Amino acid sequence: MRAITRIWHYLKAFRRARRNQTDLAGWLIRRPLLLISTMIYETMLMFSNRLDPHLKELAELKTAALVNCEFCLDIGSTLAHFGGVTEAQVTELPKYRDSDAYNDLEKLVISYAEAITVTPTSLDLEDIRTQLLTRISKAQLAELAAAIAWENQRARVNQALGVRPTGMAEGMACALPEPRRED
Repeated sequence: MRAITRIWHYLKAFRRARRNQTDLAGWLIRRPLLLISTMIYETMLMFSNRLDPHLKELAELKTAALVNCEFCLDIGSTLAHFGGVTEAQVTELPKYRDSDAYNDLEKLVISYAEAITVTPTSLDLEDIRTQLLTRISKAQLAELAAAIAWENQRARVNQALGVRPTGMAEGMACALPEPRRED
C-alpha cells in the first residue's frame, strides 16, 4: 500500500509542474538506456517500502538541500508535503538538531543523510549508523542508505544538466539550499 501511495504522490506532484517540464526527460531521452535504468531504479525504491516514507522524504529533502539541487528541492518539498512532512519540518531542516519539529529518530535519519552527503564529513557515520540500528532494522537502514545515495545521484545529474525547478512546490513550504559548512 505504501508504494501505491508514493506513486500517487509522484503523480500529484508532476501534475503541479508549471514550467521546465521537459528539462530532465529532454536530456535522458538522448540516452534511452539511462532513461530506462533511471525509471527502473526509481520504481524499485518506491516498492522497497519497509522504511516509513516520511523518514525517506526527510532524508531525501536534506540531501537535496545540501547538494543545492533546485529541481530536487522543488519536487522533494512537494512529495514531503503530500507525505505528511509538516511545514515546520521543511523550513527548519537547516537547524534540525535544535528544532522541536523533529523527534529523535527523525533527527538521526537527517544526521545520517548529512553524514553521507557532506564531503568531507565531520560527522561520525559509524556512531549514527549504530544509533539508527537500535531504532530500525538492517533492511530499513539499507533502504535508507540507498534512498540517500540515489538522491545524491539525482541531484548531481540534475545540476550537471541544468535541470530547472518546475514550480511543483508553489504555494507550499519549500526547503532551501543550504550553504556549505565550514568545519
